Amino acid sequence: MTATSLILHPHPTTPCPAVRALAVDWAWVDTDTLRLDYRLDVELAALRIPLPAVMPSALDGLWRHTCFEAFIGVPDAPGYHEFNASPSGDFAAYVFAAERQRQMAATLPAPQVSCHTGGERPQLRLEIPRAALPAGQAWQLGLSAVIETVSGECSYFALAHPRPTPDFHARAGWTARLSL
Repeated sequence: MTATSLILHPHPTTPCPAVRALAVDWAWVDTDTLRLDYRLDVELAALRIPLPAVMPSALDGLWRHTCFEAFIGVPDAPGYHEFNASPSGDFAAYVFAAERQRQMAATLPAPQVSCHTGGERPQLRLEIPRAALPAGQAWQLGLSAVIETVSGECSYFALAHPRPTPDFHARAGWTARLSL
């Protein structure tokens, strides 16, 4: 298993001085699971990190607080899947027919979330079963994060920010490619 490392950048309108660096390592685990390791170099005391959930579950609205996200679509196809992971262990998985056109009845296999928040280099691991990915052998990958400070302000990090306001659904920001 060889990991590829990618750097996330804050949107110019939402800088976060407490975050010195935010990177994501991705790798296939036995071609059955996409592993995403979000690694931060931060002033942890300045951030609001959700506490571990007693029973982590699927929840909407995770993006309103510190949350790590992956958008995955087949090149030249309008649909895509979105995965959100909270340091609490809670998660969300969505299917979209096109940009922001969610298919409400669609369900996906649940991703696995684990988090280590000790020290100045917290890490969140998001493991997505291949069965949860859009059908295909090659994908566009958009990686992003919402980082909330103790004052309640949110900063938006992504591989690229193609629009004047933060928008993780903008496919032009999905600059990574992955394949089996």
